[in-house]
Amino acid sequence: MHLLHTPVRSPKRLVAVVAMTLLATACGGEPTGTDASPSGSTPAPTGTTAAEPTATPTEAVTVTVVTHDSFNISEEVIDAFEAESGITLELLASGDAGSMVNQAILTAGNPQGDVLFGVDNTFLSRALDAELFLPYESPELGAVDPELVLDDEHRVTPIDVGDVCLNYDREVLADDEVPTSLEELVPFADQLVVENPATSSPGLAFLLATVETFGEDGYLDFWQQLADGGVTVADGWEDAYYGQFSGGAGEGDNPLVVSYASSPPAEVYFADPRPDEAPTGVIEASCFRQIEFAGILQGTEYEAEAQQVIDWMLSPSFQEDIPLNMFVFPARTGVTLPDVFVEHATLPSDPIELDFRQIGEHREEWVEAWTSTVLR
Repeated sequence: MHLLHTPVRSPKRLVAVVAMTLLATACGGEPTGTDASPSGSTPAPTGTTAAEPTATPTEAVTVTVVTHDSFNISEEVIDAFEAESGITLELLASGDAGSMVNQAILTAGNPQGDVLFGVDNTFLSRALDAELFLPYESPELGAVDPELVLDDEHRVTPIDVGDVCLNYDREVLADDEVPTSLEELVPFADQLVVENPATSSPGLAFLLATVETFGEDGYLDFWQQLADGGVTVADGWEDAYYGQFSGGAGEGDNPLVVSYASSPPAEVYFADPRPDEAPTGVIEASCFRQIEFAGILQGTEYEAEAQQVIDWMLSPSFQEDIPLNMFVFPARTGVTLPDVFVEHATLPSDPIELDFRQIGEHREEWVEAWTSTVLR
């Protein structure tokens, strides 16, 4: 087993880091309700009263959306929502999904924003147990696959779907040479790079996939075999994919890596020139289903406006914009996917899944046991 801590260059794709704040609507203008006259204007004649405005202009509402660093959506989609709703959006990036949820828990009741986007099923129980969200059942939810609705109280709304899967380098391993299941992966241990589940979301998802596949009595035996066989462990996805994986834009020597089902279309989309076939492939039997949710934070002053933001996130315009900005699949059914997704992405028909409540009960226990087995 090889443990790596080498930082590498930032990725040019998959998920663009969004840390900017959208400009708020200017609220200038003349003061009202005062005795002062604007400079250069004629004072009201003595004994008369200056005319009062017939109505007070409605103050623009700014809804702050707390996100993980990988949130990205086209400016024109945001602009169209702001123009139609009169709401100004402010995006507040808060690290990875785990850090974002932890920060939301620390500020519960006095939140940093109004809507939280990006909590997934691996951290969902933590967020729900902390009572972070107000319930809201969007009228757009009828267009969403019911299997993605994990919370019957609608405290969170499914927005997108992404699967963590083993990827392979097609220049090294032919499609008929790769393992077709996790059980067949052990002989390939010295060609595989995985992420540490204590520091990486895809690393955690892959650990959960092994727990579901081999059971709590068998998953550590599987990991011990990988460790004995020379598996490489990286701290995070960037290091694993770009630093240690040999396929696509990777610069390493390992032809197998834990990545995403959408990595192959990303490799094609960002290549110049674009190849007819993706340089990487996906082992479908290894895929673990991740669902990302949004919710209205308890303590918001703008509940009605926050509900409009949730509706917008499920709208066709937002959902169609998701694939080429965040390289995940929309939660809404019937959405037209870009050609590069249709031709090169894998959406497993039977992904590996674990109940989010079970994940919440055992996540730390499983990660600690993995660390003791693989790293010590």
